[in-house]
Amino acid sequence: MRTSDLVGSAAANTFRSKTRTLLTILAIFIGAFALTLTSGLGTGINAYIDDTVTSIGATDVMTATKPADSAGGVPGSDTGPVEYDPDVVSTGIPGASVVALTPDDLDALADIEGVLEVEPTRSISPDYIEGANGDQFVAGVGTLIPGMTVQLEAGTVPDDDATEFEAVLPLSYVEPMGFDDGESALGESITIALTDAERTTHLIEATVVGVAEEALAGPTGESVLPNEALTDALFEAQTTGLPDDEVERYLQASVWFDPNATDEEITELKDLLAEEGYNGTTVADQLGAFTTIIDGIVLVLNAFAIIALLAASFGIVNTLFMSVQERTREIGLMKAMGMGSGRVFTLFSLEATFIGFLGSAIGVGIAMLVGTAASNALSTTLLSNLPGLTLIAFDPISVTVIVLIVMLIAFLAGTLPAAKAARADPVESLRYE
Repeated sequence: MRTSDLVGSAAANTFRSKTRTLLTILAIFIGAFALTLTSGLGTGINAYIDDTVTSIGATDVMTATKPADSAGGVPGSDTGPVEYDPDVVSTGIPGASVVALTPDDLDALADIEGVLEVEPTRSISPDYIEGANGDQFVAGVGTLIPGMTVQLEAGTVPDDDATEFEAVLPLSYVEPMGFDDGESALGESITIALTDAERTTHLIEATVVGVAEEALAGPTGESVLPNEALTDALFEAQTTGLPDDEVERYLQASVWFDPNATDEEITELKDLLAEEGYNGTTVADQLGAFTTIIDGIVLVLNAFAIIALLAASFGIVNTLFMSVQERTREIGLMKAMGMGSGRVFTLFSLEATFIGFLGSAIGVGIAMLVGTAASNALSTTLLSNLPGLTLIAFDPISVTVIVLIVMLIAFLAGTLPAAKAARADPVESLRYE
């Protein structure tokens, strides 16, 4: 019997006992359905995390700070009262004060092995921003470093090479500031007001070149994103009246390293920073715990799906054992006509694999339909405050792997009854009643 005949015969024999086969396929369907949904959940969430990572910062950049405890302790610690240090600056987070970085610190960071470039992060605190309708709103000014991405609702990111003042406006500010929508805000002017050290208010106008969607994390949210020219103008206005040594004081700095650096090399760079009294934090560090939790949840859900598939495999064993029992005379006749044991084994193994294929294909197909519909519904209701999130997304490679895994489980489950059929004695099989 040719291979094509074996495949056709296996497919035809699968539905000799329709009820038993359909129940087995249903059991496989449940496992494949659950495994596909949990895999899609992991794919969707991890894709959103990847987008969030790129919106927080570049993967080849770490944030360097100088912790306050290197200068004598942190207020509220067990070391008792801390002596006042004018260089210690609060980050706005309780217990998270840092020592202000100076040009000497920037030079020290640049001299550390593995550091390619150092750039201070200039903190700008405007009083308010004002739009077309003249209403004034509290907002921050973010920083857009190379490699960082912004999810835009309209327009483009600011051009750092432009001499004109350009900015990206958060989507939540568009209508309150008098613009109909994101597109209508493009090309319009906004005014950023800030007060310098001499208590003089500066009004600086910028052109809106983009409107940013809300994000789970990143430079947007309640912040305007300026280009380099606007950042320089705002910083210069804010520091007017300050002594030179006060102007060049920074909460943190961005440290660039080799984009191809391994995890071990990044850890070594952090250790070198620590030896010099600095903390280095990458984007992966900021979201590390979050991604670990998500991966753990998806792994547990996948484990339940695998258990369901293993339970279904016993159904395949039972189905084929009963099929072998019912077809004993037929097996004897096939072997008496010259079909070898290997061919008999292949025939029943193909039947098991075909059952696995049907159950997995139906399970995967329905899971994709249900998952896509559920994800679309959630994105407009419960998860509408997380733009850009596709909760359940399906990767073609992952879906294909799931089908192949289920077929492999079905094949392995069918080996026992297939081996029994292959070992059957043709004479005794023909005498079977």
